[in-house]
Amino acid sequence: MKRLFSNIGWLLGGRGFNAVMSLVYLYLATNTLGLEGFGHFALIVALGQAITGLANFQTWQFIVRWGANGDGPDALPDPENLRDATGFAIALDMMSIVMGSAVAAIVVATAQLWLPLPTELLWLTFGYCAVSLLAIRTTPTGLLRLRFKFATATAAEAVQPAIRTAGALLAFVFMPNVMGFILAWAASELAVAIALWVAAARIERIDLSALSLRRIPAKHADAWRFVWSTNMSGTLTIAGKQVIILLVGTFGGAALAGGFRVAAQLGQALVSLAQTVSKAIFPELVHAKENALTMARRMANIAVIAGIIAVLIALFGGRWALANLAPGDFSAFYWAMVILAIAGAVELVGASLESLLVSAGRAGTAFLVRAVPTILALVLLDVAIDWNGAKGAAFAVLGSSSLAVVGFYVAILNLQEIKIIVSSDNKDAGQSADKEADSAPPAPPSGT
Repeated sequence: MKRLFSNIGWLLGGRGFNAVMSLVYLYLATNTLGLEGFGHFALIVALGQAITGLANFQTWQFIVRWGANGDGPDALPDPENLRDATGFAIALDMMSIVMGSAVAAIVVATAQLWLPLPTELLWLTFGYCAVSLLAIRTTPTGLLRLRFKFATATAAEAVQPAIRTAGALLAFVFMPNVMGFILAWAASELAVAIALWVAAARIERIDLSALSLRRIPAKHADAWRFVWSTNMSGTLTIAGKQVIILLVGTFGGAALAGGFRVAAQLGQALVSLAQTVSKAIFPELVHAKENALTMARRMANIAVIAGIIAVLIALFGGRWALANLAPGDFSAFYWAMVILAIAGAVELVGASLESLLVSAGRAGTAFLVRAVPTILALVLLDVAIDWNGAKGAAFAVLGSSSLAVVGFYVAILNLQEIKIIVSSDNKDAGQSADKEADSAPPAPPSGT
């Protein structure tokens, strides 16, 4: 627990720096582009991140799962296992880039049929999608987390908000349009990817000769099932965030998408916090399986308190934040921001529960629990927007998060019940064996 809180502290420090920088570039972008222009910007960023999230595999989890040696909290990585896991992860990253580029070309070519994007921004959109794919960085992140180098990872990830803010300032002065801000975002994606790869290479030799999609599946029969389960779970996380913004733009227009993006960025800061908790706790749960349930329960209890505090801050400070960070048109999205803050608090509670399921080898269960509410929210989004605009969309997100967390809790209760039954059966079997041994006739003496 001491190391877990230390790791969370480093990650939260990075998130804090990111939050401060995000307020700066959010102010610059909204005041420069206006509601509709910021909507176009938000749709391009959401499309790039959605395609990257759909194509990307959660390779950091593979490295933590298959690169570890033993179950103890202080177990060191096994060199051969780590080499194979890293080669498998990089091979999957390359496959993601190829597949994602093909999907991006098709999506951008048909974008005007379903997205309110001007023709002159389509090439810029495809370029941003390509850069986002090239900047996939889950593998070096996994290498750092396996070694518990959260301070190093935090320092490398701080490059992104720093470059993004500097780029936003340059765009504000020299290129005050959508292209200027997209170029700033693209530069920050590449910069943070380079920083993480450099940091990972300093602690672990990257052996490109180990690239293989066969070695890990040959060692672990459930490898591909785990790969696709975690990929689909990551896809659902993206769907719950980026695809929602794209569909808000589809059903409500660019202005509604821009306002919803601002409300989500301010109100759902807790989702980022939930991801932070999940990233910190997953390696600990993998290494310390005996204490995993206790650790997850403690984190969930802490998350409840943190979530209540954050929702109160959004409720009483949200109007001030919107009034000072964005032009007047954005103030209409206050209640959407509050609702999304509540959804973020719910996700914060569920972060450790979802990580517990995945670390216990129940990635498929976690996917199903997340899939049903997310798909339901996407299906009902058009109706929700017609009912109450941005607030309706926010309620769809809240409903999805709430159902998912309830599902995680029920799944963990069933998992614990199974363990109790197995433990009881083993205990009864042991007692029966002892009784049989006591009642058996003594063995004849050996020797003469």
